[in-house]
Parts: sequence; structure tokens; C-alpha cells
Amino acid sequence: MTLLAFDWTIVIEKLILVAVVVFASLGIALYSTWAERKVAAFMQDRKGPNRAGPFGLLQPFADGAKLIFKEEIIPNSSNKWLFILGPAMAMTAALITSAVIPWGNYLEIGGRHIDLQIADVNIGILYVFGAVSIGVYGIMIGGWASNNKFSLLSALRGASQAISYELAMGMALIAVLMCTGTLSLKTIVDQQMAPGHLWNICYQPLGFLIFFVCAFAECNRTPFDLSEAENELNMGYHQEYSSMKLGFYLFAEYVNMFISSAVMVTLFFGGYDVPFLNESLLSPNVAALIGIIALMVKIVIFIFIFMWVRWTVPRFRYDQLMNLGWKKLLPLALVNMLITAVVILLLHK
Repeated sequence: MTLLAFDWTIVIEKLILVAVVVFASLGIALYSTWAERKVAAFMQDRKGPNRAGPFGLLQPFADGAKLIFKEEIIPNSSNKWLFILGPAMAMTAALITSAVIPWGNYLEIGGRHIDLQIADVNIGILYVFGAVSIGVYGIMIGGWASNNKFSLLSALRGASQAISYELAMGMALIAVLMCTGTLSLKTIVDQQMAPGHLWNICYQPLGFLIFFVCAFAECNRTPFDLSEAENELNMGYHQEYSSMKLGFYLFAEYVNMFISSAVMVTLFFGGYDVPFLNESLLSPNVAALIGIIALMVKIVIFIFIFMWVRWTVPRFRYDQLMNLGWKKLLPLALVNMLITAVVILLLHK
């Protein structure tokens, strides 16, 4: 009887939202590969991809088809199950983070109130950190299962880099949580949209800068791509991979870049908030649509910055990478957290 009384429309709504978010994430990551080449070409005064389709817009599909039709090779000396699990875990960890991000306010369809967030859990930030941490296992398992010494060394680099920068990222985030008093991403966005309240970037500029630098390290993006240093480690932790297994590793980087941009926009730049726009004067559906567009514009700006930095800043040495994480960013994050605590205490008194 309880089963029959269950509201299945909520399940259907969430499943549709999951499908939309996952396919949108994959689509944006797909065309991020095209945008990366175009940005690189612009900065290097050349054309970039322009053969496959108008303006090269079909180039991502050409690359995907090439990877699909390549021969699938699993080395005889590898651990076959873990060899397959590595790229699958990397891609899964990149996608599941999107579950707690508020993509918009809400829609009204047929009298129903539909939130544009898959799960508004009260520990949203902790969920993000947990999902991001799983991605390290994708790198470690792939490097170890390949039974290749270069891949293993690269995987160890990636794991130690992620652990080092997650500490500073967590400390920077604690300062934001002190200001907001909540772990829910939806509530954090609502607070930034409230009258008389500014975006969190105005209250935590140093916290954002630390978080932003750590996001580069978490995504294995230049100048922190030491786990893929071709001149030192041949190719990196995915050296033995081919076909779509290699595609999953390469694609997971762009999904991570998209999700990291969405998290930074949500925490520091008001999420789907549009400055100087009173959403209460608009219908809920129009306000939600404008909010989604605003969120995507902010995310695209961050993705462009990721690409801009890649083709501007040279790769660090490994000792410089670890020194920056442990001796610069972590003390800065601690100082920022203490200053935030003192200011909040004084203001409350």
C-alpha cells in the first residue's frame, strides 16, 4: 500500500534532471576540447581546427570516432579488471559531483514546483569533496594496474599532488562556510542573492584565489599537470591506454574542469544570480531560464581562464609544485581562516 502511495512523479522528475545534467556536462566537455584548440590557435596566431564541419565544429565527433575505432589493447602483464576500472572511476567521479550543484532556481510545470538541483543535501560541500577524492583512485588504479614504471610514478605524483592541494582547498572553503554558516550549496546561492548581500568573492577574495589555484591542481591542468609530464614520464598514468579507455581519461579532465568552474561560480560568484535583476518581478520559468543562462556564462568564462592559463604559464617543476602547496597556499589558507574567524567574532559582538 505504501509503495502504491509513493509519488513516482518526483522520481521521474529527478531522473529527467539527471539525464539533462549528465548529457549537458558531457556536451560541454565535448566542445571544450574544440574550444581548447581554438583558444590555443588564437594565442599562437593560427587557425586551429577548421576542416571537420563549419568552423571545425564537428572536430570533437571526428576525434571521438577515431578513439572508438582504434584497437583496444590491454597489456598482458596488467591487472585487467583494475585496468578497466581506472578510467571508469575517473569518469564517474567527474560526473557525480554535479548532483548537488544548483543549476537554477525552480520551474513551474503543470502546477508542480520543480527544483533545478538533483539533490539539495545539507552537506553539499562535503559531498563535493568526497566525490573529488574518488577521482584520485582513478589515476592511482590506472597507473598501478598498467604495470608500467612510468605510469606508476606518474600516478604517485598525481595522488600526492591531489592530497597536498585538497588541504589548502579545504581550509579556503572553511572560511567561506564561516561566512555562510551552511554546507548546502543552494542556501549559499540564496544568501548571495539576498538584498543587501554581496557575492562571496567580495568577502573572501583570498579564499577564492587559493581555491582557484587548487582547482587547477585538482583538475591536473597546466601548470600543475606533473602527472602527465611527457618530457619526464613519456606520457603519464594513461600511457598504456588506448581507444575509449584513453578517451575516458582525457574526457574526465574536461568534465572536471566544467564541474570545478560550476562549484567556484556557486560558492563565490552567486551561482545563477544575475546582478541588479529582481527575479521576483518575473515569472518563475523566465527567472529560471535567465538564471541558467547566467550560470553558464560564468562557467564559460572560467573554462576560458583554465585554457588561457594552460597556453600562457609553463609547467612547474615537481619540487616547486609541492613547495607552493605546502609552504605557500596552506599557510595562506590558515591565515585567511583565522582572520575570517576574528572578523566574524568582532562583528557579532
